[in-house]
Amino acid sequence: MSDSRLTVLVIGAHPDDCDIKAGGVAALYRQAGHRVRFVSVTNGESGHHLLHGPELVAIRRQEAAAAAEALGGIEYDVLSNRDGYLEPTLAARAELIGLIRQTAPDLILTHRPNDYHPDHRYTSQLVCDSAYMVTVPAVVPEVPVLRTNPVIAWMSDGFQKPAPFNPTVAVDIGPVLEQVIDALDCHRSQFYEWLAWNHQYEDQLPADDAGRREWLGGWFRKRIGGLADRYRPLLHELYGRERGEEIQWVEAFEPCEYGSPLTEENRRKLFPFLPPV
Repeated sequence: MSDSRLTVLVIGAHPDDCDIKAGGVAALYRQAGHRVRFVSVTNGESGHHLLHGPELVAIRRQEAAAAAEALGGIEYDVLSNRDGYLEPTLAARAELIGLIRQTAPDLILTHRPNDYHPDHRYTSQLVCDSAYMVTVPAVVPEVPVLRTNPVIAWMSDGFQKPAPFNPTVAVDIGPVLEQVIDALDCHRSQFYEWLAWNHQYEDQLPADDAGRREWLGGWFRKRIGGLADRYRPLLHELYGRERGEEIQWVEAFEPCEYGSPLTEENRRKLFPFLPPV
């Protein structure tokens, strides 16, 4: 970190993955004037029961751009790899190495490698495979090399095998919760169409926009509602017992050993909205 302005790169498999897992910290970073870049490694072409291919890709790019504005003006890129067909190939790795070097992030957030969705797993593998290689000049030589391997952390999930999620950072996103829901509301093809069909909750959705936004807020609160209690001891450590007891809505992150270390010394620099010790 050469100055006080951080660059944070969040890499998800699909448009909306970053928003769900790291939308809160993205909004907090932007409020403080830091740079945030969301990247969807796939183009989102398969995430619908009626629409496919270029038509859906165009819709999802538009939704991502709207979500970027809702989160305070982040950057949001949707790559061209096919949704549902992602593989950890050398070509995909080279693309990601170049992207990470061009971004020069202080911190990368991404999926864990154990996950139900192959695109999530392979996105994580591609990030992990790129980690050290971003410092090797002979690999992807057309893009200037990084001298420092960025810190990498995994976004939260509930999978237990081969190992459960074990965070060392938990962030209070209560102050920006409505902003995150506004960003999710931008991904209408997903929450109100595809996932409603795929998860069979079409009959629960109100017909009007305001009603759907309210429904989505309830869905998201239910989705993340147990995290604060699950990581309460960590919240006590980071925020102090009194405030740590009051926090309801969190995003949590686990260090990935393939990046530079996420230590007690640098985690409050990389997550500057955590209170000082």
